[in-house]
Amino acid sequence: QVQLVESGGGLVQAGGSLRLSCAVSVSIFSFNAMGWYRQSPGNERELVALIRSGYRTNYADSVQGRFTISRDNAKNTVYLQMNSLKPEDTAVYYCNAQATLQDYWGQGTQVTVSS
Repeated sequence: QVQLVESGGGLVQAGGSLRLSCAVSVSIFSFNAMGWYRQSPGNERELVALIRSGYRTNYADSVQGRFTISRDNAKNTVYLQMNSLKPEDTAVYYCNAQATLQDYWGQGTQVTVSS
């Protein structure tokens, strides 16, 4: 059974940093891509960052240059380093694993950025 467990969320002041982690119960080589999404109240879930099996990355325009996605294959863990955080980054952040036939999701971790 595939399980994704996020950690690292919390409350931070604007301009601060957080690092989110996503621990996966199986080898992350199993997936075509790993990603971080976020959802704030009243909004749809949106892609924040994606890292493919070939290590190519994609970022939402709103986080480009501030956030960095990375993966540690030995630990089956994906990270999201978030710098220069803004109040508009406040959301629940979800880890996602894209397999050929389906996607898997974690339970989410809350990130709150105070102004």
